[in-house]
Amino acid sequence: MTHRSRSARPFHPRRTYLSRLIEGVLVTGMTTVPFAALAQEAGDAEAQIQQLDSVRVSGTYSRSLEQAVDLKRDNVGFSDSIVATDVADFPEQNLAEALQRMPGVTIERNKGLGARVNVRGLPSDYTHVSINDLATASGSGGREVEFDIFASEIIQQVTVQKSPTAADEEGGIAGSVKISTARPFDYSQRQFVASFEGAHNSISDVVDPKLSFLASDTWGDWGALVSLSSAKRTNRTDATSGINFRPMSRFLGASGVRGSQAEAVIERDTGRQIGNRANTAESNLIVFQDKVGDRVFLNEQDKWGATASLQFRPSRDFSLSFDALVGGYDTTEDEYDAAAYSASSRSTLETIHEYDASTLADYGILVLRDVSYTATQHEFLSKERLGETDFRQYSAALDWRAGSWTVDALLGYSGARKTLDYANLKHVAYAPSRTRWTGRSGETIPSASSAGFDMYASPERYLFEAYETTREHVSDDKYAAQVNVGRTLDLAFLPALRDVQFGARHTDKSKERQYGEAKIGGPAAGDNRWVNSRTMADSALRPIRDIVPGGAYTARDLDWQMISNAYARDTFRYAGFATPFDDAQYYRVDERTTALYAMANLGFDLGRVPVTVNGGVRYVDTSVTSFGYHPMQNPDGSTGYTDAPVSMDGDYSDVLPSLNLSAELRDGLLLRAAASETLIRPAMTDIAYKRTASWSSYRFTDGNPALEPTYAKQWEVGLEQYLDNGGLLAASYFRKNIDGVVINALTGVVPDVPVYNANGTLNGIYDFDVYQPVNAAGSYEVDGIELIAQLPLSAVHSSLDGFGINANYTMLDSSLAGESALGIQTPMPGLAEKTWNLTAYYENARFDARVSYNHKSEYVESIGYNMYPIYRDGYGQLDVSIGVRLSDNVKLSLKGINMTDEATTGYTMDPSFPTMYELSGRRISLGLRADF
Repeated sequence: MTHRSRSARPFHPRRTYLSRLIEGVLVTGMTTVPFAALAQEAGDAEAQIQQLDSVRVSGTYSRSLEQAVDLKRDNVGFSDSIVATDVADFPEQNLAEALQRMPGVTIERNKGLGARVNVRGLPSDYTHVSINDLATASGSGGREVEFDIFASEIIQQVTVQKSPTAADEEGGIAGSVKISTARPFDYSQRQFVASFEGAHNSISDVVDPKLSFLASDTWGDWGALVSLSSAKRTNRTDATSGINFRPMSRFLGASGVRGSQAEAVIERDTGRQIGNRANTAESNLIVFQDKVGDRVFLNEQDKWGATASLQFRPSRDFSLSFDALVGGYDTTEDEYDAAAYSASSRSTLETIHEYDASTLADYGILVLRDVSYTATQHEFLSKERLGETDFRQYSAALDWRAGSWTVDALLGYSGARKTLDYANLKHVAYAPSRTRWTGRSGETIPSASSAGFDMYASPERYLFEAYETTREHVSDDKYAAQVNVGRTLDLAFLPALRDVQFGARHTDKSKERQYGEAKIGGPAAGDNRWVNSRTMADSALRPIRDIVPGGAYTARDLDWQMISNAYARDTFRYAGFATPFDDAQYYRVDERTTALYAMANLGFDLGRVPVTVNGGVRYVDTSVTSFGYHPMQNPDGSTGYTDAPVSMDGDYSDVLPSLNLSAELRDGLLLRAAASETLIRPAMTDIAYKRTASWSSYRFTDGNPALEPTYAKQWEVGLEQYLDNGGLLAASYFRKNIDGVVINALTGVVPDVPVYNANGTLNGIYDFDVYQPVNAAGSYEVDGIELIAQLPLSAVHSSLDGFGINANYTMLDSSLAGESALGIQTPMPGLAEKTWNLTAYYENARFDARVSYNHKSEYVESIGYNMYPIYRDGYGQLDVSIGVRLSDNVKLSLKGINMTDEATTGYTMDPSFPTMYELSGRRISLGLRADF
């Protein structure tokens, strides 16, 4: 069977529609797919499966939708699935983008690329991800999986489980994403499949290649499979951004002339009287632009992934499999940034040309829209980010059926290694300047002051400040062992009890992080001769349109000259330079979890209605040990760290019940209900025993090993109408009561902390707030509805044969509040209230075409300075795909991503205060696929 669920799925002998995936092929983007067989009405479901012939058919999009419907119907709880063809015939750049068309699933985009997955609008770290039943390491600082490291071509099937059973590994408040790769006995015969694709980005004007292949064969009781996908991606993004609110405490709290002049200018130009300029409760309600930046990003990716599977299956009742998934994801991102930092430590207000006291009057906030500053810090930044991620996962699985007993077991390892190398070449010029909001972002223009200048055309005014470097290495390892035992029952005194299942799982997870930073100030170690003496004009300059491929800057009618990152690396890194790791930034978190569960499946009739019930309970025991350099107070009052790593322990145990019920009210109409309690563990960075400093924000952030999980008590009820032509109409209502949400809270103050400028001079002595992640008091509610319509239109009229639609809509209502220290009520960051997807398609034996539009409503991306909600605007993307089968074995496809060239935009609190305008362009690809 292609669908290898590790949890029992109850069945009822009176069901007349039993679809199973038999001897199929599921290699994304390259090959045919499993055949969804319609079994005849009979008594025993397993006997029905064995009576079916193995049939190999060509994969089509409508066929994949039917298979996904079969999986949804047969699953014990609420779920949705996609299979390989569903992914293959859509344009996508990684696995995240392949999932975005599933009901309730949205993605977070980063410079035009899908990066993380949200289920039902909840943040990505509320989603549990597993590959071949093994929870997946990613190398990130949290628990969320970075889907952009996975090539979708190596994936066989994905199921999003929205209501858990006791047998499912805990960890998904939003849901669990279960990914499967292929095994050799999924195929009825020998397979070799290959595909090649070239993709063009409209801004970078570069063509990127992608190559995939799969080979699989079986001989007797043995089978082997290998697959490989390799892709390059070059994407350019042009953006104006960084235009966030900055509280006026930046200037009003300054000593001497800077603070008094800011007070006088505000009172003179706005009429707002300042009672006590040192009172942040007052100054935080007056805001100005933090920075305006014109930025060009060039992101180059080299990604590969491979799977291998060795399988021994002497009979249908026994299978032993070894599966491997390995891959690499290397990125180089160049960022060229011309920015004006209004909140310069040397500056203050000169003239307020325009202010807004009405838009945010309900919060008492005065916004300075257009301001001249006395000494803006103009910056030209050449930034380079190098990232290397190596991923590997190995597992051995046993599936055995002996009479009425079933046993499956798993031993597995998942690991990721991530290395990040960052550099920032910084040149600065201080001068009067005028910064203001424009229609879609912001701009900086010369000040009326005689000392003002054109920031984009004066490289001789910019002095070298530093060549800053950081280096980070993360190791993420997880080991797991589990065993599940099931027993089919036929009890005369309790005929409704069909089977019981129980099992155990132990996992051992460890995440270690090393970090360091260094600044270069001259041609040798300890030499700072370049600081404030070398200018930009002393380096090789090139127009921005020539440094990156694709020509002129597209976000504005603007051009400027920059220092390329290649030149910066060759020129400013002296021989033998390496960024050292800082012991004080080290941490390691070890987590051990043991889980036991028991559940039962029942089937009975209520009158003429067949009912199935799955109920169970899961016990989880977790212990945590966190190592790091603990912050301490020195005798002189300054803050420091312990000389050696110290550790702190934490532990918790939980009992998590679950119940899933379905009733077939009439043939094809299913009433489904579910209730459960689940959890998501805190991010590893949150429980790490360490302290990090934000010098510009005057705050320390400490880890908290004593954090407990976030819990959810949830229930859902829905109706699902399965149509004879493979269609589906479904509606459900769900509610989640969430406790222990992790928020950052002020837990202390460190007085008299010295802060230094980049050139080593003292900026000032400040009191630093100490923030820690804590479990928030109280409960929060998320409820919503989910609608699904999958309709082959041939049912409407025979002339529409081959046409169809696949649509879904999710709407949320949430009491989850943001963390604004000003008491501004906002949704939880990352939570979108409305998402919908619509795909219209046509296909016949030789031709297919699809048009897909997906939309995610606006959501809070972050909360600036813990006070001002920053929103990401609603985003909609139109994708298209056209395929022509040149022969029975060869298909040509043309695909397009973001055909409307949608911009990514955002704002702070109100759309009249835009924060970003980002263009990543269209992507057109032409591909050829052959299978034999």
